[in-house]
Amino acid sequence: MPEAADVEKEAGSSDLPLVSVTFQKNAHRKLKYLEGEPKVLGITQIGLSVFQASCMTSFIANSVYRSEIATPFVISTILIFIGGCVALASKNLHPPTLKACVGMEIVAALASVFNLLLTLGAIDEFYCYSFEFDNITANAAGTCQKVEAARLHVFTDLVVMQVTLLSISVTLMVYACKVVNCCSPATKVPVISIEASPAPH
Repeated sequence: MPEAADVEKEAGSSDLPLVSVTFQKNAHRKLKYLEGEPKVLGITQIGLSVFQASCMTSFIANSVYRSEIATPFVISTILIFIGGCVALASKNLHPPTLKACVGMEIVAALASVFNLLLTLGAIDEFYCYSFEFDNITANAAGTCQKVEAARLHVFTDLVVMQVTLLSISVTLMVYACKVVNCCSPATKVPVISIEASPAPH
């Protein structure tokens, strides 16, 4: 009888395939986020938002820009700043932080679009209009036009920065989405295992 049991074991082991393919979750999937350089992009996002907020604050303080428009601009710039901070914190690949990064980068992208529209609307404002109607010297009018030209350059720079911040937000959002799987199911990688045939006795 023991011989029959050995024969059954050998018959059972021969039923296993020599090669089997299984699909498993990719253990290194989180590292995909680091390919987007979240640290560099987060620092850039923080730096540009601080610069923009300081520009707008100085415009408000010097009455160059209307405060009822500049205040929402500064508030949305603070949201972009927070998005950069969350992107910087998510480089440790902690899943809840990555989910927060996706959410904050969506908010930062919307804030960038909002600021872009505000900036484009403010470029066309004519600051020296009063000099056409007042009795002002040509020297003062020339100075005002130089200030207006400088202001136009600053607002053009703000437009370029808004487009840059928008692209940074979208980039970070896409890379974080790949890790969090908010758009597609988790990718599985094929694992091929080979069963070695038992050595003959």
